[in-house]
Amino acid sequence: MTQSVVILGSTGSIGVNTLEVMALHPERYEVLALTAATRVDTMLAQCEKFRPAFAVMADEAAGRRLRELCRSAGLATEVLWGPQAICQVAAHERADTVMAAIVGAAGLAPCMAAASAGKRLLLANKEALVVGGQLFMDAVAAGGATLLPIDSEHSAIFQSLPQDPAQWATLVDKIILTASGGPFRTRDPDMLREVTPQQACAHPNWVMGRKISVDSATMMNKALEVIEARFLFGLVPEKIEVIIHPQSVVHSMVQYIDNSVVAQLGTPDMRGPIAYGLAWPARIRSGAAALDFSSLAALTFETFNSDAQRKRFPGLRLAWEVLAAAPGTPAILNAANEIGVEAFLQGRIRFDQIHHVNAESLAQVSFQAPTTLEALIDLDQQARSAARAIAAGLAP
Repeated sequence: MTQSVVILGSTGSIGVNTLEVMALHPERYEVLALTAATRVDTMLAQCEKFRPAFAVMADEAAGRRLRELCRSAGLATEVLWGPQAICQVAAHERADTVMAAIVGAAGLAPCMAAASAGKRLLLANKEALVVGGQLFMDAVAAGGATLLPIDSEHSAIFQSLPQDPAQWATLVDKIILTASGGPFRTRDPDMLREVTPQQACAHPNWVMGRKISVDSATMMNKALEVIEARFLFGLVPEKIEVIIHPQSVVHSMVQYIDNSVVAQLGTPDMRGPIAYGLAWPARIRSGAAALDFSSLAALTFETFNSDAQRKRFPGLRLAWEVLAAAPGTPAILNAANEIGVEAFLQGRIRFDQIHHVNAESLAQVSFQAPTTLEALIDLDQQARSAARAIAAGLAP
């Protein structure tokens, strides 16, 4: 049967790659709805090619403009706008699969809507789990949703674990998330204050959006992935490890109690995990290139234990700190990091000051553990306000 797919964040890199994989299998997948923030021209081109029933823009002005263009082009696509409309298509009765690729905490509400509606939810938005935590996992369970990770590292872990989740806690010694180290893996930590946005966004292996690229450069993406892994796989934080693997060939590993290690390998191409999520438990062609082992000169691994690495990537340790703190603390870290990265990209703070915004926000924001989505959103906004004030007080 043909699967009807909703892509949340269709104009971003994950959304574009998802459409490329789906286009290889038109007999298996059809596009029900596409959503984006403000990129009207890209969305129009996608509507013309894939003819979705719905197209939703987060921004009203962008939505009205897209509606005019779709009418002029003779498209039958119904154009909507606003956060509520995004949630509506995520939970639409005709939707079988939802690709959650909206960047940042803005993706939490539609992810919750899809989970509560029992959808097959392909999670590329790590912030949904970082912010939502156990509340999000409870919504998945209550709605009877199927949650499949799309981040390359978490997809690799999922592919390397036993099929029965009941065995994970007893058979797994630890999971090992690999990190490329980003563009500054070997840079003198004292020189990081001079990093420009252009340099931070130049990832050596992956093609990603600007926010995610900066997170990779600071290693905050890996901190968020540690938090995500904690909730995805139900393992205590002490069973999660991170190592640097500059070649990005081994996407992550599982070490079992007998000390054997199962790893998932592939080229650094997000179409691989996307295809796995779309077809699971089957496999389909992804369009990604095959590994050429004869061309791999070496696969190397480095720890974060050196003084230089701890100084170079101070944000990584925050993952375990917030997981040991009160529920809701990861939401503060995520919100502060989004504000800090935005301030850096706009030239208002230095690259090395992003960590100060994060750490100081965690120290300043006081709260009660949130038990509802509304409380989480309130905490997110509180943390953003604190982070903005902290960033405004810094001299770049």
